[in-house]
Amino acid sequence: MNFLAILVAALSTLIVGFVWYGPLFGKVWMKENGFSEEEMKKGNMLKIFGLTIVFSLLFAMIMQVLVIHQFGALGMIGGDVTTAKQSYVDFMADYGNAYRTYKHGALHGFMTGIFLAFPMIAINGLFERKSWKYIFIHSGYWTVCMIIIGAIVCGWV
Repeated sequence: MNFLAILVAALSTLIVGFVWYGPLFGKVWMKENGFSEEEMKKGNMLKIFGLTIVFSLLFAMIMQVLVIHQFGALGMIGGDVTTAKQSYVDFMADYGNAYRTYKHGALHGFMTGIFLAFPMIAINGLFERKSWKYIFIHSGYWTVCMIIIGAIVCGWV
């Protein structure tokens, strides 16, 4: 695992969030949640941002497994390269960097956003009686984040 890429990818969620929930959709998001400017100033920001980084690190770690196909080969041998057969070594020599591009990671990030983040947020939103604006704002944010995270963790070799 590339821990520097994971850290940078995780921190990217804060940058995207600053823009997404600020100038792009901030006012609509606040309206959909019934938040006022005064309410937004309340809360323990250290806790909010600290946990956001922790949770984003978890996303970035699993995204590396989802977007890098070689992790599948590693899983096939039980995760211990020291006990791998020569066929694994040969495979990695031939294909160890195949599909390790920013573009490929972004594609898998997009698919993760559409096929994981969107349905989860939509289901919660439906049960919470939230509007489609609310659902699309949040799922759009996570789809963009997953695209960026996927690109960073896959392409940063």
